Amino acid sequence: MSGPVADGRPTPPPEFRRRVAAAAEPLIELRRALAHWVSGLGLGVELQEDVVMASYEAMANTAEHAYRGRPDSVLDVLATIRDGEITVVVTDYGTWKVPEDTHGLRGRGLVLIRSLADTSEYTQRPDGTTVTMHWNTARDR
Repeated sequence: MSGPVADGRPTPPPEFRRRVAAAAEPLIELRRALAHWVSGLGLGVELQEDVVMASYEAMANTAEHAYRGRPDSVLDVLATIRDGEITVVVTDYGTWKVPEDTHGLRGRGLVLIRSLADTSEYTQRPDGTTVTMHWNTARDR
């Protein structure tokens, strides 16, 4: 850890890395842990909430769409802060499930991610999907 942030708390490490089962309960704890890491970065509340909400949406999409009940369902989250940019990468190792028609009531996850992150990309691979989101911390100042 480096020096303290303005309120005297120690600055968190520049990297947050976790692997968890892609299921509801572990994702709730993962969201809390990510929120704790982000809260230590000395950022404004709105930017913190954008990072956590977009990241959690990407994680929840993994649990819902990538594995369809497979027992080996895991996801990796890597969050970093470097040179004024927060990057969160959510990776799964499943196969994409075509969303069911919900008559417009669901299916807005990627739209939500795009609206909360400054930039985002999503890549489907033969062995899974990766969602990468970026936020410029200067917008918070």
